[in-house]
Amino acid sequence: MTTIDFYTHVDDRLAVAARIVAKAYAAHGTVRVLTPDRMTTDALDRLLWLQTALSFLPHCRMDSALAAETPIWIDELPEHNGPCAVLVNLNAEPPPFFSRFERLAEIVGKGEADAVAGRERFRFYRERGYELRTHNLEERD
Repeated sequence: MTTIDFYTHVDDRLAVAARIVAKAYAAHGTVRVLTPDRMTTDALDRLLWLQTALSFLPHCRMDSALAAETPIWIDELPEHNGPCAVLVNLNAEPPPFFSRFERLAEIVGKGEADAVAGRERFRFYRERGYELRTHNLEERD
């Protein structure tokens, strides 16, 4: 069953996503990031390219010709057909394919709308019996 981690009270959702992607790639080898739209996909793509040279994160979009050979996929497509151990969700809704993954990272920002959507996702997973862990990132500042 998928293990789900909620990262809450997040100031910069993309920066936290990038950190989670780097850790998940190092630990599990494959990562999928589901973004809410093309603009967020583009922003995360740029951010992953700006990581230090010693921490290159090989990534592409699901529809790329290189997707089958690339371990990290980021895009807004609401489906997933490849293998993957970790899913990072930046959407307001639970991904329809989340249960195929070993781990799911949910990132919840500080804004009211984001917090409400995060609580709804938490409730959705809890009602279905998933193991949930919460990490309050505000406490770490």
